[in-house]
Amino acid sequence: MERTITPDALKAKLDELYILDARRPSDLAASSEKLPGAQWQDPEKITEWLPQLPKDKDIVLYCVRGGSVSNGVVDALQAQGFKARFIEGGIEGWKAAGGQTQSK
Repeated sequence: MERTITPDALKAKLDELYILDARRPSDLAASSEKLPGAQWQDPEKITEWLPQLPKDKDIVLYCVRGGSVSNGVVDALQAQGFKARFIEGGIEGWKAAGGQTQSK
């Protein structure tokens, strides 16, 4: 499975996917918004919440800019058999491409 999805490709599929907000707690606290329907999980505690993720849905996750946090979480999820990708550019790339957000 590919590691990333572009914001434009995600727009067409947003309702079909499990959206995971994987921003660090400090980055989450500094923001007032999230992607519609996103569920936040602390990327530092992945072993605690990983078993709760749906195995039957594709997972798309994001951090602030689609860097090391997203890569690390995608690696961990894919290693456990999840169909997971991250948004290219993170939430900032999503917003720059005109993607909708909602208050968290």
